[in-house]
Amino acid sequence: MLSELDTLVSERRNPHSMGIDLMSTPDILKTINAEDHLVPDAVGKVLPEVARAVDAIVAAFGKGGRLVYIGAGTSGRLGVLDASECPPTFGTPPGLVVGLIAGGLDALVNASEGAEDRAEAGRADLERIGLAARDVVVGIAVSGRTPYVIGALDYAKATGAVAVGLTCNPGSPIARMADISIAPVVGPEVLTGSTRLKSGTAQKLVLNMLTTASMIRTGKSYQNLMVDLHISNAKLLARAVRIVMQATGCTPEAAEQALAATGNDVKLAILVTLTGKPVEAARQELAAAGGFLRRTLAGDAA
Repeated sequence: MLSELDTLVSERRNPHSMGIDLMSTPDILKTINAEDHLVPDAVGKVLPEVARAVDAIVAAFGKGGRLVYIGAGTSGRLGVLDASECPPTFGTPPGLVVGLIAGGLDALVNASEGAEDRAEAGRADLERIGLAARDVVVGIAVSGRTPYVIGALDYAKATGAVAVGLTCNPGSPIARMADISIAPVVGPEVLTGSTRLKSGTAQKLVLNMLTTASMIRTGKSYQNLMVDLHISNAKLLARAVRIVMQATGCTPEAAEQALAATGNDVKLAILVTLTGKPVEAARQELAAAGGFLRRTLAGDAA
C-alpha cells in the first residue's frame, strides 16, 4: 500500500506549500489560489478524451441507454451531485443520469471510507440498477486504484457497456482498464493527499462538461439557453419567463401566456411564440425534429 501511494501524482508533496503551516491567512489563501489556477489548463489537455466520452454518452442516449457515475468519497459525491442536477436543468427523467456512491446515500453526508475497499460492492451496485450494454459507466477515482470503482468498471466491460475512467493519475489501474481514460494531471495538493482540492475541482469541471455537452448535443438547448428547464418553483418560473423573452424578444406578459398555454414547456412556448402555430401542431413538429428547436425552426423557414 505504501509503495503504491508513492507512485501517485496526487500523493506527492507540493514544494510550494511546504511552509504553509507558518503562513498568514492571506498567504495560505494565495497559495491555494495559485495552485487552483493550474486546474483548467490540466483539464484542457484532456479535452480529446472528454470529447470521446461525450460522443459515447450521446450515442448511448440515442439507444435508450443511461449515463452512470460511480465513485467513492469525494469522487462519488461529485458524481451524485452532477447526476442530481440534470432533471431540473435539462428536464431529464431521473433515471437517465444515475449517480452511485460507495456506502449508499448515507455516504453523501457521513464518511464511509471503508466502503471503497470492496470491489464486489461496485459490481453489486451496477447489477442492482440493471446495467446494460447500451449504458455508459464513468468510474471516478482520483487515485485510479479504488477497488469499488475497479469492480464496477470490470463489470461494465463484461456487460458490454462503455467504461470511462476519470482519474488524476495517468497509467493507474482504472486508466488502463477503461475504454476511455480521462486523466487530468493537476499535480500535488496543497495539503498532501487531500484530493478534494485540485483533483476534486478537476473532476467537477470534467463532469460539468460530460453532462452539459451531452445535453446540448441531444437538443436540450437553443442557442445558449436552457430550454428544457423543469419548472418546479417560483425562481425557475421567473427564469423560464426570462428565457422565453430572450429567445423571442417578446414581453413578459406574452412569455407568461405562452408558458401557460404549453403547460410550462419552455421549448414549446418559444416555438409557439416565434411561429404563431397552435400548440399541438407545434408540439408535433418539435417531436418530429427529435426535440431540437433549431431543426424545427429551420424546417419552418424552409
